[in-house]
Amino acid sequence: MKVEVQDVTTVKKVLNVEIPEEDVTRQLDKVCQELRRTVMIRGFRPGKVPRSIIEQRFRKEINAEVSAKLISDSLTKALEEVKLVPLGEPDIERPNIEKGRAYRYSATIEILPEIDDIDFNGLRLKKNIYSVKETDIEEELKRIQKTNAQLNTVEENRPVQKGDFVVIDYEGFKDGKPFVHSKKVENFLVEVGSGHMLEEFENNLLGMLPDTHKDIPVHFPEDYYNKNLAGNDITFKVHLKEIKEQIIPELDDEFAKDIGYESLDKLKKAIEENLQKRNEMRSNQELETQILEALSEKTDFELPETMVNEELRTLVDNRKNAFSRRGLSLEDTGESEEEFAEKYRSLAERNVRNYLILKKIIDQEKITVSDELLDEEYKKIADSTNQPVEMIKAYHEKHKESLETFKWRILRDQAIKLILEKSAIENIEKE
Repeated sequence: MKVEVQDVTTVKKVLNVEIPEEDVTRQLDKVCQELRRTVMIRGFRPGKVPRSIIEQRFRKEINAEVSAKLISDSLTKALEEVKLVPLGEPDIERPNIEKGRAYRYSATIEILPEIDDIDFNGLRLKKNIYSVKETDIEEELKRIQKTNAQLNTVEENRPVQKGDFVVIDYEGFKDGKPFVHSKKVENFLVEVGSGHMLEEFENNLLGMLPDTHKDIPVHFPEDYYNKNLAGNDITFKVHLKEIKEQIIPELDDEFAKDIGYESLDKLKKAIEENLQKRNEMRSNQELETQILEALSEKTDFELPETMVNEELRTLVDNRKNAFSRRGLSLEDTGESEEEFAEKYRSLAERNVRNYLILKKIIDQEKITVSDELLDEEYKKIADSTNQPVEMIKAYHEKHKESLETFKWRILRDQAIKLILEKSAIENIEKE
């Protein structure tokens, strides 16, 4: 077998493989003999069909089977011979088999780029320090209060006020006919004045009485996120079924105990600690972004399209799932999947570049995940989720893909930690 490598780019290669004529003949003989043994052709006894007729009748099938077998038997060996590891499936050009001649085919592959050692010493970074203010704690307390509020039905026959929650049925009409992109919705709960729906829609709910109907005209702006509604004038037929008012609990020790804290002071302290952790995570994320931007500027290499396209599919799928959770589809944005993907291509390229930079540093510095470190990370998850550490460990050991993702996160964190240790960091107090 002969193998030649043609460089298309630094990450894209074409393997030209030649299989000797004797190997081709041997495989042809084997396939033809098997067909001769099994096929039934009128006028011939089983196993007695002349090979010439077999080759004439089943030329296409013979070509497909022989070429597939020759390629499958040789491609792995060819890749090993030239020491190349492909990303994804090779793109194979399969010519027809020619009797009495060597078989030549080509396989186009992509490989990881060869990246020179990265000097990450002495990066000059700025770390923003975010302090927790009393107003931050108060806002979080209000949010927790609201989360634990009760919605009680208003018994008196009064009109809707700002801040009320109302239960409505509504359906959109355009030019007097039901609008396909605004189908009927029943028992929808909306906080009047919250801004969750268009302002003119919510404002028209003010003053309505329970069990009344109203036509509400709404103009959707041209830049509305749902492109099927953008620019349209829609009349919503609304049935206001019920008014509910939000009963917010008193902020005292009893409330704190109801949600699992010994006192209001303990709750405030826990909020402060959580906000500090959140601020530290924000600071660290900003540092990581600075690191990767700095290393990207000083590191030049080509990106394999295979990796970029795979990352792009993940990003688009994530966005589609996010739309789905809101009851929307990608088409509702007015963009095709191809247009949507193009918007995210630069992000996909950046993610792949960052991955390859960190992978290079991990390999370069021989960073590994020890069993002890793995157990420590299992324990952190167990502590944060109140689950037995044995269960966390067993899950990851059973699901190999999950385990590899988990290990990669640890390796990534270790690499970032090492870079930070060798960087000059200036702390900046932020208001």
